[in-house]
Amino acid sequence: MKFVQTGLFAILLFMAVPQQTSAQQQEEPDIYEQIEKEADRLQRVLDLEDWQVFYVDSTLKHDFPAMREEAQKLADAKVANRDMYIQVQDKWMDQIDATYKRIFTEEQWAEYLKQGAAKAQKARAKRKAKK
Repeated sequence: MKFVQTGLFAILLFMAVPQQTSAQQQEEPDIYEQIEKEADRLQRVLDLEDWQVFYVDSTLKHDFPAMREEAQKLADAKVANRDMYIQVQDKWMDQIDATYKRIFTEEQWAEYLKQGAAKAQKARAKRKAKK
């Protein structure tokens, strides 16, 4: 799960950095490849049904570009406050987790939390409370 968190964080950091148009066009398939790999990994680890994998994949393919777009708006506005980018990331990761909770069975959700998602949720809650 640390690999997933590191990978997702790397994706988010990469998305938050302003890119040139041609670089963005080349990069997008990589993001979608990583999303597909994450959906496949969750299918293996959590023994997801095909319909669950579809929803996981659809969720990630919607939420990551939306998160990227929101981070890009901050970058375009020349926001230098790192906390603002982290707030955007936390908001979207909370939304992803809420969607996963609706998609997964109780057992799958418990395993997902056990694999590190609970720690990430606590860290987001702690940052939110600190605000």
